[in-house]
Amino acid sequence: MALACASHARRLLFAGPARSFHAQPHQAKVGVVEFLNGVGKGVEAHTAKVEDAVGGDLQRLLESRTLRLKKLGIPCKHRKLILSFAHKFRLGLWKPRAESRKVE
Repeated sequence: MALACASHARRLLFAGPARSFHAQPHQAKVGVVEFLNGVGKGVEAHTAKVEDAVGGDLQRLLESRTLRLKKLGIPCKHRKLILSFAHKFRLGLWKPRAESRKVE
């Protein structure tokens, strides 16, 4: 019994990451526009303002803080979304999808 349990644990430890059978297309190059479009929920309306302010550099957007976004005139709800998705993006937990697929 202990041998069977040990082989099962060994298989789980050395199997590597779990596989996903669903294709998840991700963009190779992510810019400010792609990032804000990926967040969605109305945030993409502020793309022009944010891109002008950070100069199209995603790294500067990821380092920005609430006050800077507030000075651009972005509402609180959208600031919160941008900052939370920026945190997830930095940690590697989220990436914007390449193109949303239409389900018909």
